[in-house]
Amino acid sequence: MIISRGKGGRVWAAGSRKARSIPQKALGQTQSASALPGTSTIHYEKSWLYRHCSLQQRDRQAQKSGQLFSGLLALNVVFLGSAFISSMIFNHVAITLADVWILLSILKVLCLIWIIYYLLGTSRQPHAVLYRDTHAGPVWIRGSLLLFGTFSILLNVFQIGYSVIQINCKSKVEIVFPSIEILFVATQAFFLWHHSKDCIQVQHNLTRCGLMLTIATNLLLWLLAVTNDSIHMEIESQLREVEQRLAGNETDTCTCPNTTTCKVFQKGYILLYPFNTEYCLICCSVLYVMWKNVGRRISHHHMAHVKPKFKLQGVVFGPLLGAAAVIIGICVFMMYQIQATGSAPNYQVFVLYYSYYIVLLPLMCVVAVIGTIIHTLEKRELDTLKNPTRSLDVILLMGAALGQIAMSYFSIVAIVATNPRDMLNSLILSYSVLLIFQYITQNIFIIDGLQRQPFLSTVPELPGEGRRVSVLELGQEFRRVSLSYIHTYSHLSWKRKALKEISFFLVLCNIILWIMPTFGAHPVFENGLQKSFYGYSTWFAIVNFGLPLSVFYRMHCVGGLLEVYVSA
Repeated sequence: MIISRGKGGRVWAAGSRKARSIPQKALGQTQSASALPGTSTIHYEKSWLYRHCSLQQRDRQAQKSGQLFSGLLALNVVFLGSAFISSMIFNHVAITLADVWILLSILKVLCLIWIIYYLLGTSRQPHAVLYRDTHAGPVWIRGSLLLFGTFSILLNVFQIGYSVIQINCKSKVEIVFPSIEILFVATQAFFLWHHSKDCIQVQHNLTRCGLMLTIATNLLLWLLAVTNDSIHMEIESQLREVEQRLAGNETDTCTCPNTTTCKVFQKGYILLYPFNTEYCLICCSVLYVMWKNVGRRISHHHMAHVKPKFKLQGVVFGPLLGAAAVIIGICVFMMYQIQATGSAPNYQVFVLYYSYYIVLLPLMCVVAVIGTIIHTLEKRELDTLKNPTRSLDVILLMGAALGQIAMSYFSIVAIVATNPRDMLNSLILSYSVLLIFQYITQNIFIIDGLQRQPFLSTVPELPGEGRRVSVLELGQEFRRVSLSYIHTYSHLSWKRKALKEISFFLVLCNIILWIMPTFGAHPVFENGLQKSFYGYSTWFAIVNFGLPLSVFYRMHCVGGLLEVYVSA
């Protein structure tokens, strides 16, 4: 008789012309009685209910459902707010700026209620925060969050002061909205500073919905800030012609009076605008990592991983070259601002501005390529552990680079189609092409460095540790350890030296390239070439899309390059 097992654990005995079914219980007793010692037994397949309804599977399904529901909530809030902001731009009568402020104020109040509930209720429950993600919220991200948050609060203070001075032609919403904004920014900065590393283990769905609502609110605030900044740029671009036609005409009673206080509020409000946009984007990135960490259980291997600290050791040429690039860039930026804000922008100041970029960008490309080659020569393994922070860094680097790359390609097409032999046009063409290469090479270098496991240098342990030793013996041991460290550093760490030099140089270069467009240097809009080719409204929309992303890209690259520097 031949015994075989079919689907579902049912066993068949085939030995006659017609197969007959044998009950499993009887068959098991027969086989157990006749089985010899050491022979294999029959292993029955698990049932469908056991396989598909296990505890781990249910937890995973609940996590996916919670992420889907909270993501849909954020998507609907973003679409609603975007519809309000777009309607305000295209139809000032039906939807006013006050209507948008009321909607955003409601969202900010809801976010404040949830943040306070999280601080006082959720995070204080027993076993609420059993794990903390060491990669989330590094010190420079939280430091920039605190810095930009402080400037955002000052921005709203200036806005309140400016509205109070013009209280006769300003609505009360223009005072209430920035007041709520101050409370929202301060509370959110405190929340992210202390809880950005939390892997919350209770109230998963409520926490996910609260985080996604806060992300959507910050995105809408960023969109409104970009829109208002764009409107401000548009007004300033046409201000000279208006002043020439209406010189001496003071019929508008809502203009800023000629007083020092009003001028300070107005200039401070305009100057601090870029910090508000950067603050919103940083908050979105940190909140997204918290959202990914809800319910996450970090393994012991991941928790035992110690990140190296930032130490300014062994780097000389990178800081020197980077400092030179920063100093020269500040001089060029000051000259550009003085000339470009005059009655007629000087032709030479554009030549100087683009020449600085044409000298700096190839150098950045070369060092990024060298750094990538050194990464391939290293024997450090790739870090394959699950890390939401690293995944988000890669997405933000690739996504934010699209803004400047799109602007560069539009500029290339406009120049090639018009007059590429002109000196200024040739400089703009070279500048656009070099920017594309610099973005690509720098992204490859940073992403490759972020995916490598950090090098942790080991210091030889003193054999006299834990017992009393004489001064002479202790001195000999320190000498042996020092010689071993010097030998290791001088003979085995040239690759790490080069990576540190390259990373620090690129950090300083990205800082100066962040400062220049953030504080008002916008030659892509002020040179007039692309604007005359595509039309005012079309090129204005392209710049409005690409410029904020390029500014955010430079700031985000600084954090990524610091990670590469530390891990080297």
